[in-house]
Amino acid sequence: MPLTATQVEKAKPQERPFKLADGGGLYMLVSPKGSKYWRYDYRYAGKRKTLALGTYPDVSLKAARQRHRTARELLEQGTDPCEVRKVEKLTRHLAAAESFEAVAREWFNQTMPEKSKSYQDRTGRILEKDLYPVLGSRPISAITAPELLAALRRIESRGANDIAHRAKQTAGQVFRYAVATGRAERDPSGDLKGALKPKRQKKHHAALTNPAEVGRLLVAMDAFEGTPTVKTALLLSPLLFQRPGEIRAMEWAEINWEAEQWEIPAEKMKMRLPHIVPLSKQALALLEELHRLTGRGRYVFPSARGASRCLSENGVRTALRTLGYDNESMTPHGFRATARTLLDEVLGYRVDWIEHQLAHAVKDANGRAYNRTAHLDGRAKMMQGWADYLDNLKAQAAAGNVITAKFGK
Repeated sequence: MPLTATQVEKAKPQERPFKLADGGGLYMLVSPKGSKYWRYDYRYAGKRKTLALGTYPDVSLKAARQRHRTARELLEQGTDPCEVRKVEKLTRHLAAAESFEAVAREWFNQTMPEKSKSYQDRTGRILEKDLYPVLGSRPISAITAPELLAALRRIESRGANDIAHRAKQTAGQVFRYAVATGRAERDPSGDLKGALKPKRQKKHHAALTNPAEVGRLLVAMDAFEGTPTVKTALLLSPLLFQRPGEIRAMEWAEINWEAEQWEIPAEKMKMRLPHIVPLSKQALALLEELHRLTGRGRYVFPSARGASRCLSENGVRTALRTLGYDNESMTPHGFRATARTLLDEVLGYRVDWIEHQLAHAVKDANGRAYNRTAHLDGRAKMMQGWADYLDNLKAQAAAGNVITAKFGK
């Protein structure tokens, strides 16, 4: 006799697995632990086979009978239900492997190891927050330009125009990777040119480039009354003119006292290449003095909240504000522009030396990137000349009469 819903519900486990038959090869298998499985036994090509139809109560008696009926119809047509199930699983697996999210994660793992940590984090956030929720489960080959635009419009709707443009760029890279690996025909992001709201006008970091103004800033910096850590970071910023994040994350292990240089490992650099900063006598003196206070720890400029992390990104910025220089007049990043302008236009140093010292991408005549020791002797002389020039600007500003001259050439 066929099973009833009550029999199925009240079936109790026994010491050994047992079956409750419903007819036509359909039955419920009850395990000693109480789990209840729907099964269909049948014969195909002379062999006995069993097809799993689900687990009770997720699959009710009525649903199990419907699945059993479908399987029997396939069998009557000469098709093995188990083989159909295998094909369905394979199809679902392939569809999942070719979804936007699956391809994007593969692309991310292939390309991101060479990128900076900040770039990896920014790209990861865009994928996880803005693209996966909308496009993640879609077959990448089926995504159209209007569909991608709708995802980008969601980002624009919260006023994040710049992020929308970055998301479009990231999506385009994923689509081009899909094309290259044979999982898409084309990149629909190329059809969206001009479809997004314009990005905000890029604002350059404020910087002083007039020698007299730089001199007055240096005088004010000398009089700054802050902690030794913050003041030293402030005073070293114009002398070293590296990126603020690189300076505040400086470690004592990176200082080569014998060679008189700061050796920054590749993983800390924006361009992912190791970098050398020759240290002038003035820079060395500042570091030697601070070493007495923080030299036992990892960071040259440890955080006030604990030596396990470096100085906050707002440390030098706040110091400048205390001295009366807001974001519209001078920023920590602005010391790079100050050095770039005055080293070239006033002191007349070679542009490739300056660019290399700024850790910008500099290539030789054959298009190859210079290694970190390229022109090191010349750059060391330039850094000493630059430090002497800053001392001169400070002295003249203190005396009320700034002049310009070339130093260390």
